[in-house]
Amino acid sequence: MADLFARAADSYFQDLIHGQDPSADPSQQEAKQREAEIRNTILAQVLDQAARARLSNLALVKPDKAKAVENYLIQMARFGQLAGKVSEQGLIEILEKVSQQTEKKTTVRFNRRKVLDSDEEDDY
Repeated sequence: MADLFARAADSYFQDLIHGQDPSADPSQQEAKQREAEIRNTILAQVLDQAARARLSNLALVKPDKAKAVENYLIQMARFGQLAGKVSEQGLIEILEKVSQQTEKKTTVRFNRRKVLDSDEEDDY
């Protein structure tokens, strides 16, 4: 099973590294389906059921954040940084890390315009 995982991940990432975009193929749907199957296979191997359910719920609400977490998990699995299956608590910690990295800081600036009033000029 680990060998299947390694081959699928290597194949997927080698295609991306060498600039072979699966969406550029004439069989666009088939390539997208293959990519989704590979991602799902890898995620099924590294996440337990509760973590997978949480990630699925996140994908419904914030697809971009879920994709970032999936990519992070796949990279960690590819480089052997995951000891076993990631639990729901472990996924929550990863979500917090990703949230801190992608956190947008909002600042509000007030540009106050000085209004010229004819009364002010008369006082001087």
